Amino acid sequence: MRGIENQVVAVTGGGGGIGREICVRFGEEGARVAVLDINEETAEQTAEAIGDGSAARAFRVDITDPQSVKQGIADVLGAYGTIDTLVNNAGWDRGAPFLNTEPELWAKIIAINYQGPLNMHREVLPLMLERKRGKIVNVASDAGRVGSSGEAVYAGCKAAVIAFGKSVAREMARSGICINTVCPGPTDTAFFRDFAGQGEYGEKLREGLKRAIPMRRLGQPHDIPGIVAFLASDDADFITGQVISVSGGLTMHG
Repeated sequence: MRGIENQVVAVTGGGGGIGREICVRFGEEGARVAVLDINEETAEQTAEAIGDGSAARAFRVDITDPQSVKQGIADVLGAYGTIDTLVNNAGWDRGAPFLNTEPELWAKIIAINYQGPLNMHREVLPLMLERKRGKIVNVASDAGRVGSSGEAVYAGCKAAVIAFGKSVAREMARSGICINTVCPGPTDTAFFRDFAGQGEYGEKLREGLKRAIPMRRLGQPHDIPGIVAFLASDDADFITGQVISVSGGLTMHG
């Protein structure tokens, strides 16, 4: 894709699942990838899968901690000098009906899925403003567009990320910064398998979702990076404030 080669791309949650596939795709496109994750070991594994230290490096960052984010971004700048694209991919949830959950769980879900992206925007946007260019791609969820049983707080956070992204996209548009959101549908990751559970219930959930998806399958982690890379490319320079679903047709909202 045009304009990605030699970009510096920072990806949160790059140690596994969708995040790992996004990092690998950017590496294939010739970008230099900063793999950000709270789990330094898995981040290192992703970086090693891409190439040597000039192509990819791992950075331990806790996105819920503003000081950790500040230090992590400083480390990326020390290694690569700039950040051209930020991908806010990290997320977490624990499935349960809302009335079976407690404020302690809400706080963790909100911290990772909403406060985390806010912290990342706060540190990276000034760098992009200084250069009058940059791309941010937020990975939310179709749960934030249409709701999802068993993950009400998570869905609320993802809806907030969508609205936040649109708002900041308006604020940044004249500065040459594009901010867009990608919303995966049900995707066969360790995160989803943990949410669905094992045994008969988990299998019924999987099969029910497959029947509901027009393409008759769950998404795979490799289904997501293409649109993320496109939104980071020069071909998307006139696209901002948009929300794109990658769900096999499960949701078809305008």
